[in-house]
Amino acid sequence: METTQELQHYLADIQKWEKDQKGLWFWEKLGRIPFKILDKLTPKFVQEKIALFIDELVSYIQTGGKYLVSQESMLRHIQKQTLHNVASLEDIQQMPLRDMVELSEKLQKSRANLATVQGASTGFGGIFTLAIDIPVILGIALKTLQEIALIHGYDPNEKQERIFIVKCIQFASSDIVGKEQILNELTKSFENPTASENMMSQLKGWQEVFYTYRDNFGMKKLFQMIPIAGMIFGAIINKSMIEDIAEAGMMLYRKRRVLERLQEKSL
Repeated sequence: METTQELQHYLADIQKWEKDQKGLWFWEKLGRIPFKILDKLTPKFVQEKIALFIDELVSYIQTGGKYLVSQESMLRHIQKQTLHNVASLEDIQQMPLRDMVELSEKLQKSRANLATVQGASTGFGGIFTLAIDIPVILGIALKTLQEIALIHGYDPNEKQERIFIVKCIQFASSDIVGKEQILNELTKSFENPTASENMMSQLKGWQEVFYTYRDNFGMKKLFQMIPIAGMIFGAIINKSMIEDIAEAGMMLYRKRRVLERLQEKSL
C-alpha cells in the first residue's frame, strides 16, 4: 500500500487535472452552436440516432443490457498484465495505485486507437455511414469506462456504478459550467457514500443528458458527414472523444480509490 504522502501526491495531480478542465478546446467550442441551427443542419435520421443513443444510456443504467463487460475476462487480463494473483475485485482493490494507473493508460491508448479506425471507416461514406458511428462509439465508451472501473476494483454490474459511469461520460461532454456541477456532485458522493443514492435524481431527467450529447456531437459530427473527407474528421473526432471519456474515468475512479485509502489510514 502507498504511504499517506504518496496518496496525497496522487490526489494533488487529480486536483490539478480538475482545474485544467475549466478550458475548452477548439473542437469543443465548435460543437457548441445554437440548437436551432443544429436542427436545421442535422438530418432527421441522425437526430433520431442521437435520441436512440440516449435511450441506450437509460437501458444501460437500468439493466446493463448488451453493454456489460465480462468481469472474469478482465480479471484474467489484469492478472496477466500485472502478474498479481487476481481472483476477485477484492484482490484488485489491494493492488498498488501505480499498477492501476499503468493499466488505465494502456487501455486509454488501445481504445483511442480503436475509435480512430472506427471513426475513419464510418466517416468514409459521410452522411450515409454516420448513423452507424453513433451507437458504435457509445459501445466503445461504455466498455472503456467499465474496464477502468474494474481496474480500480469497482463492479460495473452494480447500478450505482453504472450511474457513475454515465456521469463520467456526461462530464467529458459538458461545458465548463456542467463539468463544475458534476465535480461538485461527485465530490459530495465521495465524502458521503450515502449521497450516491441520490445521484440518479441528480441527472435531472434525461432531457439534460440529451442536450449534453446534442451539444457535444454538434458541429463535429456535421464535419463527419462530408464523404471521403469525413474519414479524417471521423478519425480525429472519435479518437478525441474516447481519449476524453477515458481520461475522465481514469481520474474520477482514481480519486475515489485514493480517498478511500486515505480514509482507511485515518481510522
